[in-house]
Amino acid sequence: MKKLINAPSAVLADALKGVAAAHPDLAVDFDNRVVSRASAKQGKVALISGGGSGHEPLHSGFVGLGMLDAACAGEIFTSPTPDQMLAAATTVSAGAGVLYIVKNYTGDVLNFEMAAELAEAEGIPVKTVLVADDVAVEDSTWTAGRRGVGTTVLVEKIAGAAAEAGDDLEAVHAIATRVAENGRSMGVALTSATLPAVGKPSFDLPEDEIEMGVGIHGEPGRKRVPLRPAAEIAEELVSSILADHDFTGAPVIAMLSGLGGTPLIELYAMYGDVAALLEQRGVTVARSLVGDYITSLDMAGCSLTLLRADEEMLRLWDAPVGTAALRWGV
Repeated sequence: MKKLINAPSAVLADALKGVAAAHPDLAVDFDNRVVSRASAKQGKVALISGGGSGHEPLHSGFVGLGMLDAACAGEIFTSPTPDQMLAAATTVSAGAGVLYIVKNYTGDVLNFEMAAELAEAEGIPVKTVLVADDVAVEDSTWTAGRRGVGTTVLVEKIAGAAAEAGDDLEAVHAIATRVAENGRSMGVALTSATLPAVGKPSFDLPEDEIEMGVGIHGEPGRKRVPLRPAAEIAEELVSSILADHDFTGAPVIAMLSGLGGTPLIELYAMYGDVAALLEQRGVTVARSLVGDYITSLDMAGCSLTLLRADEEMLRLWDAPVGTAALRWGV
C-alpha cells in the first residue's frame, strides 16, 4: 500500500487539520469531527449531513454558502455517532430548525434518528430526508432497501439553495424529499478501494473484470462482467437507470462522478457516451456535472446520477453556491 498518510489511525484527524488550514472560512471541531460554516445565519434552516470518511468531497467539501451548514465525519466507511450529529445541530441551529440529509445505510439511519431525538429534546426542530437512489440492488450489505449515493449531492445543493433563500423547514424538507424521490444512480468499479487500516484491496477484482452496480463502500453490485469499452459500460448504466424511473418529458440534471481513482479525461469520455445515449432515448439534459463528487477512496470507476427535475429544482440548482468542492455565482 502506497498512500500519502502518516499513520492509518491518524488519517481522519490529519485530514481535518488540512481542511482547517486550507479553508479558514470554515470551522472545524476536532473533538466532535464536525466541519461547519464559521458563522450561523440567523433565521435560516440549517442543513446537516455526514457519513463515513473516504467519500470526499462528500460531505465536508459541500459545507458553505448554498449547501450544507455542517458535516459530520465518521471514521473511514464508518457512520458518525449521534453525539457528533447532535454537536453539529447545536452548533449551526439558527432558530429555524434543522434538516438532516441521510444516506440509506443502517448505521447512518439509526444514528441520525437518535440524534434527531436528542436535538428535539433540546428544543431544536428536526426533519430528516433519506436518500436511497442506487438502482443496482434492492438490499445490500449495509442497508435495508436501496443504498444512498449520488443523489445526496443534488439534495444538498437544491435544498441548500432553498434554505439560503429563506424557505422554512417544511418547505426545505419538501423540496429535499422531491429530489430524493426523483433521483437514481448506479456505479461501476474497475478496481477495489484500499482502506488505510487494512492495507490491501477490500475485495478481489481480477484485472480483466469489472463490478457493475458496485456500492461506494465496495459492496457487491449486480454482476461481474469482462472489462469492456466505455460506451458499453455507459449503455448498461443508462439502461438500468432509465428502466427504473421515467426521465422523459422533463429537464434532467446529470452527474457523472469518479470514484476517486479515475482521471478526468476518462470521466469526460464516459460522459460523452452517456450524453449521446440519453439524447437517443429522448432524455433532455438541462444541467450536467462531471468530476469527483462522491468517491470511494482510490477506487477506479464512476457512478451516474440522473435527477428528473422541474423548473424550481433548476432555479435552485443555478442559485449561487460557495463551497470547497462546488462553486458558482459567487
